[in-house]
Amino acid sequence: MASTETNPRGALDGVRVIDLSRVLAGPLCTQMLADHGANVIKIEPPTGDETRRLGPPFDRHGDAAYFSAVNRGKRSVCLDLAQPSDRGVLQGLLKDADVLVENFLPGTMKRWELDEATLAAKFPQLIYCSITGFGADGPLGGLPGYDAVLQAMCGLMSINGSPDSGPTKIGVPIVDHLAGYNALTGILLALLARQRSGKGQRVEATLFDSALSLLIPQAANWMSTGDEPGLLGNAHPNIAPYNSFKSKGGELFLGVVNDSQFRRFCEQTDRADLLADERFKSNALRLRNGEALRAEIEKTLSHQQVSVLCERLMRNGVPAGRVNSVPAAFADPHTAHRKMMVECDGYRGLGIPVKLSQNPGRPGRRPPRLNEHSEEIRIEAGFSAEPSITSSPL
Repeated sequence: MASTETNPRGALDGVRVIDLSRVLAGPLCTQMLADHGANVIKIEPPTGDETRRLGPPFDRHGDAAYFSAVNRGKRSVCLDLAQPSDRGVLQGLLKDADVLVENFLPGTMKRWELDEATLAAKFPQLIYCSITGFGADGPLGGLPGYDAVLQAMCGLMSINGSPDSGPTKIGVPIVDHLAGYNALTGILLALLARQRSGKGQRVEATLFDSALSLLIPQAANWMSTGDEPGLLGNAHPNIAPYNSFKSKGGELFLGVVNDSQFRRFCEQTDRADLLADERFKSNALRLRNGEALRAEIEKTLSHQQVSVLCERLMRNGVPAGRVNSVPAAFADPHTAHRKMMVECDGYRGLGIPVKLSQNPGRPGRRPPRLNEHSEEIRIEAGFSAEPSITSSPL
């Protein structure tokens, strides 16, 4: 049932988040918290989050588009946490905070006396979320991690690409994305647990764990058979036909996962003969005879208009989609219907992918300029608005 409120509060309204993270995984996590109503304070070093400089393209204020992608809905203040005075401001903010998110190299927060154990003694209600490459201990503990490096190390590149291209990184920073979502999930679980215990806890998300967790079904296949997964291009290791095919006017991706969908595909493309072919009677047989099946499908689709064909197949229960460019994907009327692009105050960004009926999320204010909210945030922490005298509380 839809909400009857005209301006329902976000599900996380009243939750206060201190965001010490930079680049992608942490800021994405905190942006999602902000989208659902959390009050997020972004604390940046005097030089700013690195992604402000990861361009072009840059906006008219000199911030990279990359930064704008994961920092809406936040307020910004610059603090140099190597300085005791600015650490004092942070601790003032933590008195009323519910969540702290950081993605420094392990040991950095301890050096500043801001590690989880130290803060838990002062702020027992605080949920402390740490996002790192590999965690703090173990053979790789404490080492730096970046998305593409983890894609390489954890086997994702080895299954992405074709024999012609060789191992290829996935075109979006998928490990960072999943680490951000894992951190978000952990924070929400910890908030729920705190309702029962009254105490915060440590939440940990690593790029390493996130990357390995993406290996479905390839890891399960290998664990079952001992056969090393390889490069399949756009094909699927367990399903056929599940691949991209050339058609008139472009390429389409065909996803047939069961026999009834294969039957409907054959009916809609006038290829009833494929249903009678013993090589294609089941998914296992279609997978075993994948090259022959591909040749038959390509022969069938080569003269059919891709847009018309995709529409007909989808309307008849056969998953199929045109291989679109990014602009074409955002031009799709369904993108507007799902509100997956938002615009406000000169800012354009991706919409909110999780929809709640009673407490729908709302994209917050545009991404902040560096140190834009310094005065109000310092006052909230109980300090003078003037940075030069932040060493002593009001």
